[in-house]
Amino acid sequence: MKKFITLSVIALCFISAWNFRKEIALTLIPLSLSFSNPIAENQEIIWPVNKEIVVSDKPNIILILADDLGFNDVSFYNGGAADGSLKTPNIDKLARDGIAFTNGYAASPVCSPSRASIMTGRYSSRYGFEFTPYPANAARIMNLLRRDGELETIELDDVQWDEVGLTIGGLPSNEITIAELLKDNGYYTAHIGKWHLGGFTDGMKPNDQGFDDSLMLNSSLYLPKNHPDVVNAKIDSSIEDMVWASSQFAVSFNGGEPFEPGGYITDYYTNEAVNVINNNKDRPFFLYLGHFAPHNPLQSLKKDYEKHKHMQNHTLQVYSGMIEALDRSIKKIVDVLEENGLTDNTLIIFTSDNGGAGYIGLHDINKPYRGWKLTHFEGGVHVPFFVKWPSMIDKNQVFSQRIHHTDIFSTILGAANIKQPKNKHIDGKNLIPYIVDKKEGEPHDTLYWKNSTYQAIIHNDWKLMRSKYPFKQEFLYNLSNDPYELINLASNEFEIKQLLNNMLDKHVESMPKVKWPQSVYMPITTDKPITDYEDGDELIYWPN
Repeated sequence: MKKFITLSVIALCFISAWNFRKEIALTLIPLSLSFSNPIAENQEIIWPVNKEIVVSDKPNIILILADDLGFNDVSFYNGGAADGSLKTPNIDKLARDGIAFTNGYAASPVCSPSRASIMTGRYSSRYGFEFTPYPANAARIMNLLRRDGELETIELDDVQWDEVGLTIGGLPSNEITIAELLKDNGYYTAHIGKWHLGGFTDGMKPNDQGFDDSLMLNSSLYLPKNHPDVVNAKIDSSIEDMVWASSQFAVSFNGGEPFEPGGYITDYYTNEAVNVINNNKDRPFFLYLGHFAPHNPLQSLKKDYEKHKHMQNHTLQVYSGMIEALDRSIKKIVDVLEENGLTDNTLIIFTSDNGGAGYIGLHDINKPYRGWKLTHFEGGVHVPFFVKWPSMIDKNQVFSQRIHHTDIFSTILGAANIKQPKNKHIDGKNLIPYIVDKKEGEPHDTLYWKNSTYQAIIHNDWKLMRSKYPFKQEFLYNLSNDPYELINLASNEFEIKQLLNNMLDKHVESMPKVKWPQSVYMPITTDKPITDYEDGDELIYWPN
């Protein structure tokens, strides 16, 4: 009888633990992180000071990359985030002081492959980089945290993800980055913010990829969750559970131990970028400012949140406050250039790594386009894109031809008068002849996207998207007549569909094997935030 009672108690403990597995996991993950990855107190960053004037006609170069910034989040394009009342005057001024691209495309609808393409000027699939690296077991934990009724992330059974994790998933060291080329040609190179290209592994860290100095995002919080100056917005989803539970308030400098940033992360990065510019005003510099905003977890400063009380939507207020800080950053960068007499000879490029995310629960952030981050619909890849270079580019220009993230690499080299690598296939185009010399024509007749079996092509004005899982899907649009992808012509235009499929087949066949295995398929809604999903709504399964 005693044995039976003991076994019953053990069984009840197991059942109770299983029933409360989500709550237990959400408690244990932060505790485990605090022990395994302790965060030191804030430390002062000592950026090098240039002690002698370097005479050079080469421009300074600043690349500012937002994270998950939707097309509609910038008021220059479409009136401001979601309800139209958020304005981005400083980003808008950046656009008006130079050239605004109305058809700028991300290299991928997800973070890491886009960043890899920007750094190398090549489709990341050319070196097997098709997925976003994340910690081992993250997919399993996210499924463990899945809420009742929530769409399930389908985990693949034959993947040994523990052998991959964040140690292999990154930018191969034999790729040539824009930072390496600029450094070899006399530039001081600094990285601030998000990297997400294997920054925890030797050979893949920013300092190994051409940056003299790197202040790198180590985890995801903008401020500690209970900080008196922060307002948080958390969506009821397993993705959000995972992000909030596994996030810390941490950065690292030049590969050192993690420490707390000196304030709200967007402002902190901006202030350090100002220090870099002040310290290097007398020599050519390349500053890559990889802002995390407005990526989740959604956290706004109270002072920015309170500017948007009229919205009467807590999540939208927090999100808008985050973009407020991003817009403030642009003003500070532009102002410090002016103070140092660097405005005319500084090339500024501003864009986003991909479109806005549907899993944060907000509507219309990619308006007027359909789709979200993690889809090849325009909402996932049609991104804000501006260039300012006063000595070379006239104000108030609009460029409507299609450009691509890979063009950043070639355009920077063109501006700095540096030759492209001869031993690499470069996909990007130098836009200088188009935006300075007014060259006519299209920089790209054809653009490709390959993320495992989810693929897309734009050729002339035709766009084909296709997926093999969980069943065959094809979407065909004429972007000239239907820029918002409302009418799928896949069942009507057989000849053009066959042509695009053949072109895409040829492109895919020319790519090498992926560098590390795919682990999941993640369901993504097309037209609604995934928090509003109803049975029968259209889904895309994103491979990662």
